[in-house]
Formats: sequence, structure tokens, C-alpha cells
Amino acid sequence: MDRRFFLKAVPMAGIAGSLKTDKSMLADLAAPPPVNDRAYNLDLLLRISRPVIEHLSKGKLVANMPTEVAPHYSKPVRKVTYLEAFGRTLAGLAPWLELGWDNTMEGSKRIEMLELTHKAMAQAVDPSSPDFMNFTGQFDAQPLVDGAFLAHGLIRAPEQVWQPLSDRTKQQTVDALKSLRSIKAFSTNNWVLFAAMIEIALLRFGGGWDRKPVDFAIEKIMEWYKGDSIYGDGPHFHYDYYNSFVIQPMLVDVLKVLTEKGEGGKEQYELALKRMQRYGAILERQISPEGTFPVVGRSMPYRNGAFQALAQLALERKLPAELQPAQVRCALTAVNKRIFEAPDTFDKNGWLQIGFCGHQPEIADVYTSTGSLYLCTTGFLDLGLPAHDPYWSAPAAEWTAQKVWKGKPVQKDHAIDV
Repeated sequence: MDRRFFLKAVPMAGIAGSLKTDKSMLADLAAPPPVNDRAYNLDLLLRISRPVIEHLSKGKLVANMPTEVAPHYSKPVRKVTYLEAFGRTLAGLAPWLELGWDNTMEGSKRIEMLELTHKAMAQAVDPSSPDFMNFTGQFDAQPLVDGAFLAHGLIRAPEQVWQPLSDRTKQQTVDALKSLRSIKAFSTNNWVLFAAMIEIALLRFGGGWDRKPVDFAIEKIMEWYKGDSIYGDGPHFHYDYYNSFVIQPMLVDVLKVLTEKGEGGKEQYELALKRMQRYGAILERQISPEGTFPVVGRSMPYRNGAFQALAQLALERKLPAELQPAQVRCALTAVNKRIFEAPDTFDKNGWLQIGFCGHQPEIADVYTSTGSLYLCTTGFLDLGLPAHDPYWSAPAAEWTAQKVWKGKPVQKDHAIDV
């Protein structure tokens, strides 16, 4: 067709529309593909975890990790912060590592991180390593806490993290965990669970466990139950997120391992799980339509670790019936975006900085250092579900606060009496 005749035949509006479409097509081609929720969360978890795992794998964690501390910090930071960083990172990273190898881009990332984690584990427990970690109470009782997080991480990835370790590293790990017995746990707060988690890991991996700290922890936590899914952090109720940072995830997994090993009845496990399901429902309802949540209580620099209990329920496919997996995924993703996209969350070298939404040292407690911050990785436990799981593959869904503030139908909420 003659080009001049074609231009005459086409109305100008049509030409404009055609040009607009062409520009849109070019823009679409130039724009990066949309990032789905799983890819976003995985990239974020790896951004947080990699500096810790990679430097430790090379024996260079002590040399390169910053040691930022809270105002009025009260601990010998270089004796405690490195185990804090590694133990807490492994506690959150482990479920994703446990998925193992597959022939996807994600699978190749996982193989790389597994190799680094095995090397990191060896460095952490080898007395000849420059990054050998302090598993004693010689300087402070803090190592009991983070040895427990390390133990929790190993329990969460028995096949992919623990089993491939050399016999030497396994024995050194058992020795390190046993050396923590010299630290007497506080008997009046959540620390009873740290001593219990150490023993549960020794039970799980055949290291020779001591039942007494486990039974004592279960007895005390159950004694401190306040009702409607909430345990006291000791005899008194504290309005904070320690039910999620520590208490309910550790209690449920301690009881789960006891049940699996034939060392405990499943009734207590099922009771603790039912309470955690109710607590998970409460946590989900606290996420605002904008992805924010109340900043209440101590240890808020642990950021999205406040949702460890909800993420663990998702991981175990034990979400309460009133929560659809997709709405939990979308709610937690919204929280992560609000927190980790804040300026100055990371320093120029990629390490986390003290704060909740950005760099806010004044919000920290006297025990908070750089290593403490890596408890945030436990907010990513849901990445231990495979990519094809409905939790990740289902279409986006509104969470409770989004629906209720739009005037949409929502289920009523009510307490439990167990």
C-alpha cells in the first residue's frame, strides 16, 4: 500500500492511539519484570544473611562485622555479638536451606548458601579458627541465648545443614552446646527455654541430652500462661513481642521434638500449637492496611522477628482456619517492605544497623548490638515452603485489616479458653 494513501485513510486520533500503544510497548519492554512476593522476600533474606554467612565461612566475621551497640550497652560486645549474629541468622535461614537442591535459579542460590553455611558452621566451632565463637559464660551469660538460636536453626534444617557436616564439626558443635550448660539460665523469664532448646538439639542429634532443663522450662512456661494464647515472660504479663521472638516458637518446637523422639506426649504439643494458632491470628490482625504494626515493648530492633510465630505457623502449614495462606503472605510481605525499604536500615557494607524503621539507635535496649539484629531473619521462616506451595503460588489476597477498613465482610474475632 502507498504510505501517503495510508496516512490519509487513518484518522489522526487513530494515529495518536497507535503511537501511544507503541510507547507503552517500549516502556513495557524496558521495565524489569514484576517481582513476585517470594522473589522479593528471598532476595531480602539473602541480602540480610549473606554478610554474616559469607564472612564467617572465610573466617573473617570478627575482622569485618561492625560492632554497633545501644546507648548504655552493658555487655562485652566482642565476646557475644558474633554468636548472636550467626545463631540468629541460622535460626531464620534454616527452613529455606532445608529445601535443598533443585534445578531452578533459586535452587542454585540455595546450593551456594548451603556450602557457605557448612563452612561457616565449621569456623564457628573450631577452636583454631579466627572466628571461633564463645560458647561459655566466662564473660557474660548471653551465649546461652544465641547458642539456643543456633540449636533451633540446626533443628530446622537437620537434613541439609546438620547431616552434611563433617564428623569433626558435628562433635565440635556438640561440645560447644554442652559447654553452654555452665551458664545457669534465669529461672524467672523466657531464658528457661534457651537451656531447654540446647538439650533438645542434643536429643535430636544424639549428643546425650539432659532432661531436667527441658521439663523445668515446660513446667514454668505453662505455669506462666495468662490466657487467650499469651504466656507471661515470667510470672507477670509484659506487653511486648516475646511470645513471638522466643516463647511460642521455641516451646512448640521443643514439644514437637519430644513427641517425635517418644519422650513426651502429644497432648502438650497440641495444646501449645492451638495457643500459637490463636496468637498467630492476633498477630495477623495487628498488621495495618499499610503494612505497619504497633511498636510496643522491648527489643523492637528485632524488627519483623515480631512475626516469627506467624511465619512458623505458615511454614508448618498450621495456620488457623480463619487465615488463608495468601493473606498471610501478603501481610508479611507488606511488613517487610515497610521495614527494610526504610533508608539507613543497612550500612554502606550491607550490615544491619540498629533501629526498627531505619537507623534508630535510641530505640535499642542495653543488650542490643549488631549481632542481636539478625533475629529479624526468623520473620522469613515461610520461605521454607516450596515455591509451588499455595502459600506462595495463590493470587494475592487482602489481609484482615485491609478488608475491615474497606467495609468488606470479615470474620468476628473471639478469645480462646485453653
